[in-house]
Amino acid sequence: MVLPSRPSRQTNLALLLLLAGAFATGWLAFGVEGSPQSRTVSVVHGILGLGILVLAPWKSVIVRRGLRRRRRHTVAVALAVVVTVSLAAGVVHATLGPLEVGGVRVLAVHVASAVAVALLVLLHVARRAQRPRQTDMSRRTALRAIVIGGSAALAYGAAESVTSVAGLPGRHRRATGSYEVGSGVPSTMPVTQWFTDDVARIDLDTYALRVSRPGEPTIALSHGELLAMSSTTQVAVLDCTGGWWAEQTWRGVRLDTLLGTPDRGSVVVRSATGYTRRFPPEDTSVLLLATQVGGALLSSGHGAPVRLVAPGRRGFWWVKWVDHISVQAQPWWSQPPFPLQ
Repeated sequence: MVLPSRPSRQTNLALLLLLAGAFATGWLAFGVEGSPQSRTVSVVHGILGLGILVLAPWKSVIVRRGLRRRRRHTVAVALAVVVTVSLAAGVVHATLGPLEVGGVRVLAVHVASAVAVALLVLLHVARRAQRPRQTDMSRRTALRAIVIGGSAALAYGAAESVTSVAGLPGRHRRATGSYEVGSGVPSTMPVTQWFTDDVARIDLDTYALRVSRPGEPTIALSHGELLAMSSTTQVAVLDCTGGWWAEQTWRGVRLDTLLGTPDRGSVVVRSATGYTRRFPPEDTSVLLLATQVGGALLSSGHGAPVRLVAPGRRGFWWVKWVDHISVQAQPWWSQPPFPLQ
């Protein structure tokens, strides 16, 4: 048997690496759109999570031994609880679909508890730091890692097979882990926005989109003018990090119609709420400022008067209530991977 017959520092090290990997791939999954990249990240995330369960029996022995010692275990117990909650919520979302508990989606529980895990792990490691040893990188350790990884991969494959054979909702989830809601029927799409935003209520009669191009005065376009310019129809999938996706037919104005194709810098799309995203200049040919969806004007909840349609990008790139587009000197990657505002 390659796995240790009694708990050791390798068990704790393996758990630390699995937790770090699961946390990193979870956030990476939020930012990646499109197969096979999304599928690869999601599978690795699932395997790392199940790897934690594979090590649970050995870790439980360490925990029982530690509880017999006379010292406080508040952080360790809290860490065990939130890890369990995060794993359970992740498994439920992946197999049973986008369920809610007390009005809160299980995916939100999974994410929130994962953030709590990260904070508690940092505190736990800081309090009980251990120096690396040469034996931590031995061939025996590598072989144990392979066995743990293989066991977790088998567990992931078994869970996927059971989900498919049992006809569970999880078999219909997208590569990103999202579930279809409201395709072709925009009114049934969930109304979501970044956690720092509220739905903006904008008067169409006074609305104006400001367009700023280098070396030229900023111009303002009314809602009526934008409707008259809305000649491009595009079918695109909105995949929200809240765990749902929908394919809709959008109509509006391409950004290259308004800004051209800048040869440097970035294209900045700003919301009336202050929410902002930067894009590579070459994306102006695929980015659409939508005024309509499904043959009707956008509703306030879905971004009226104008929202950005960003094919191939997750929902937090689809800026709602757009009131200003511009070209700036900073490169598009000079922004946090996820919005902070």
